[in-house]
Amino acid sequence: MIYLLLSIVFNAVLFVIIKLFARFNIDALQALVVNYFVAFLVGLFFLDNSLAPKEIISHDWFKGSILLGFVFISTFYATTLTSQRNGLSVASVASKMSVIIPITLGVILYNESLGFIKIIGILLALIAVYFTSKKETGEVQNANNLLFPVLVFLGAGTIDASLKYLQTYHVPANQIGLFSSVTFFCAFSVGILTILFLTIRGKIKFSGRNILGGIALGLPNYFSLYYLVKMLEAKAFQSATLFTIHNISIVLVSTFVGILFFKEKISLRNAFGIGLALFALYLVTY
Repeated sequence: MIYLLLSIVFNAVLFVIIKLFARFNIDALQALVVNYFVAFLVGLFFLDNSLAPKEIISHDWFKGSILLGFVFISTFYATTLTSQRNGLSVASVASKMSVIIPITLGVILYNESLGFIKIIGILLALIAVYFTSKKETGEVQNANNLLFPVLVFLGAGTIDASLKYLQTYHVPANQIGLFSSVTFFCAFSVGILTILFLTIRGKIKFSGRNILGGIALGLPNYFSLYYLVKMLEAKAFQSATLFTIHNISIVLVSTFVGILFFKEKISLRNAFGIGLALFALYLVTY
């Protein structure tokens, strides 16, 4: 349970830092690339395993790390743009509604059984995420602004489903730290190639604040992944239950943070969503 709580806290911190990017005029792409390098260094600091390149390449999960590295930075960048264009809550709802993807694969691939009460709880959780994050007004209704939330939904769902698959079949418990570090390095590699391409085309202007933003993001980002994989490895719940609790809790925490620190107003609709979310949590852990 402690891994679940820590993963929720670090993921909520990520949303807050991303929200602050716009306030301090931080370039999201540059900050994300720095963030992944910092997360990689943090992983090295806590690493118990050796970091021999030949051994890493031979691990079953290495190809998965490469794929996740690409999806990580793409989804994170889309999340940042969604947060800045549509608001923190829209980014949160798009990311956490993606729970339906790993839940579906959990039933198909791992033969997980869902009782009637849990199914109702999961459905109520999805509805609650919508109501909790729904604003009275906003630009998300504009078709042009739906692209990035959709990309966040697909990317976040792919990440959760891939992590569950790799943890189940390929990542031993004693290699979780190494897997996390290598995955962040893969994300950094994709990001640095992107920046080099944009620099050659004259579309990148470097700034010290982007480096500081990336450093601030890197530490919680590493632990958000590390504790998510540890949470899956602990197998305290079925993945369907676990991802539902995890994602809806992040939405609740992000919502309360938005109210307390960013002066976001809570409507009657949002309050209903919060109440529904708490009831859904009760059902899925029944």
